[in-house]
Amino acid sequence: MELALVTGASKGIGREIALALAGAGHKVIAVSRTPMMKSGDIINICGNVSDLDFVNSLQEQVAKDHGDVQILVNAAGIFGPIDLIKDADPRQWVETIMIDALAPYFTSRVFLPAMLAAKWGRIINLSSAAALHPPGKLNSAYATAKVALNQFTRHLAAEINGSGVTANVIHPGDVRSDMWADISAKAAALGEAGADYKSWVDWVEETGGDDPKKAGQLILKLVSNESAGISGRFCWIDNPLQEPIASWDDPTDERPWIS
Repeated sequence: MELALVTGASKGIGREIALALAGAGHKVIAVSRTPMMKSGDIINICGNVSDLDFVNSLQEQVAKDHGDVQILVNAAGIFGPIDLIKDADPRQWVETIMIDALAPYFTSRVFLPAMLAAKWGRIINLSSAAALHPPGKLNSAYATAKVALNQFTRHLAAEINGSGVTANVIHPGDVRSDMWADISAKAAALGEAGADYKSWVDWVEETGGDDPKKAGQLILKLVSNESAGISGRFCWIDNPLQEPIASWDDPTDERPWIS
């Protein structure tokens, strides 16, 4: 079985993904700012993956102590400011971009060479349906970060096409994660300005949200050899509460300079 590294693995969806990979027999390294609750043989490393220096040292440490990473799951993420652009804290806005979009670039960059050398690897980034919805109010930082992450993953997939390494994004579902209480409270505090946003919060609470274990099940499918031909795609969990939204599964190349 392969060596897998999961960021944002201390809780929530990231933790479920780490547990799913470990349960399938993979050796798992869980990276997060706070330690993951001990579970079996999962290896915990603490650090901030939006810090380039930490990511560079992480790759060196992992290669020295455990070997080359063949499966990389970028699950670290924050929701960021839930506010209008003119009112949002710029520092929180930038932090959201750093963690949700740039951190996956940092980690992919350092772990990809070994995958290419081995002619096998899987890079999976956690995106969101928010990146496919029409732009709305209040979550501009989060949605912008996820749009950037989607396009980055598509470029990465194009660069490594035919190498034996794949890169995809997934929507893990509308999950009542550990940050849900904060999301709900902020949405309620906005009053009328947050009415549309609050309706989504209410819908997730009424339905109970998607099961976070479904994200782990999808990851196991994508890391299997049966999924070797899937790359550069936006993938959905099975039977999500939110109907899958059309993305770029069948892109049309309409550049006039390409004959």
